[in-house]
Amino acid sequence: MKILFLTITNIKSIKNKSIYTDLLRYFVDCNHEVFIISPVERKYKTATKIVQSNNTKILRVKIGNYQKTNIIEKGLTLLRIDYLFLKAFKKYFTNYNFDLVIYSTPPISFVKTLRYLKETKNIETYLLLKDIFPQNAVDLKMLSKTNPLYWLFRKKEKKLYKISDYIGCMSEANVDFILKENPEVHPAIVEVCPNSIDPVSINVSKIDKEKIKIKYNIPETSTIFIYGGNLGKPQGIDFVIECVKKCSELRNAYFLIVGSGTEFNKLKLFYDKEKPANSQLLSQLPKEDYQLLANSCDVGLIFLDHRFTIPNFPSRLLSYMQASIPVLAATDPNTDIGKIIEDGNFGYWCESNNSQAFYDLVVKLCDKDLREQMGRNARKYLENNYTVKHSYDVIMKHFQN
Repeated sequence: MKILFLTITNIKSIKNKSIYTDLLRYFVDCNHEVFIISPVERKYKTATKIVQSNNTKILRVKIGNYQKTNIIEKGLTLLRIDYLFLKAFKKYFTNYNFDLVIYSTPPISFVKTLRYLKETKNIETYLLLKDIFPQNAVDLKMLSKTNPLYWLFRKKEKKLYKISDYIGCMSEANVDFILKENPEVHPAIVEVCPNSIDPVSINVSKIDKEKIKIKYNIPETSTIFIYGGNLGKPQGIDFVIECVKKCSELRNAYFLIVGSGTEFNKLKLFYDKEKPANSQLLSQLPKEDYQLLANSCDVGLIFLDHRFTIPNFPSRLLSYMQASIPVLAATDPNTDIGKIIEDGNFGYWCESNNSQAFYDLVVKLCDKDLREQMGRNARKYLENNYTVKHSYDVIMKHFQN
């Protein structure tokens, strides 16, 4: 099949590892032709062009700024991206006969492009639903339901679901949410198509672990809890701060917060003022250092704002599972990520408004034997449920005669 993939993620090559590139590589390995339309933000000063990479063609479309910018610029970029993608498709890809178009959220703004593909090219469509917008913005008080922008985006969201032949959700809770909030969507087209990766074995020697800990002044004898990723409003940074404060007297636990985002400065102000002895905030690490550091830690952390009504399912869970470490998730009660972690016996969950519960679980996870067993369970659960083959099989069962 000829597969067209639309995404807001900046894909330079499918050699790089991510939930999308791993899946696209698997399509290529299964002898499909893969074409990608991916954005490059204006701030990088790169013109629209095609890049050939590993038996794929990547059409990199110049758009406005989207990441790490204000809500107004981000909103305007989302509104224009459909027009820019369609224009680029007509210029560069219109002579190809595609069999299937796969696209991910965010954003919800590919409606015109998809309608054009369905009506003029007769292409079947598969939505990978990774983000439920605009409700997530409403949950975090970034957008009000009385705001005309909300109704504009909500209308686009409903059009996106209507134009999709199939909708793959990250978990059962996501399936239930979509069907409850959008009763016009037929249940037969909505299914679980989970976040997935091509797991690799990462063996870090004891010497390398010691070196990276020395480099970043991390105690070797403590249980290291790591959070790596976005530090924005979805993570509920006030609660992260509360947890660090609550656990500040624990001498056998050390907290490493690594990342960047709109709330990084709030965290930095806290660290500069309070200087917690058993915690460190890091930003802008070299990729090799972060990978080594992440695979030298003992427990992976997930944080989600307690106000969320949508069932988020952060993909960073998979990197922790790949590293064979247990997971401690502090989230809203609407996501089922905590249930999956605890049912799989590879970590613990608490609500992200209860720092005492978080503290108690940290104490439990300082038990080395427990961590090692949960870490083995994490890797096994990943290999049994969240490989790219699982996602590929879910998608392709609809298109194989």
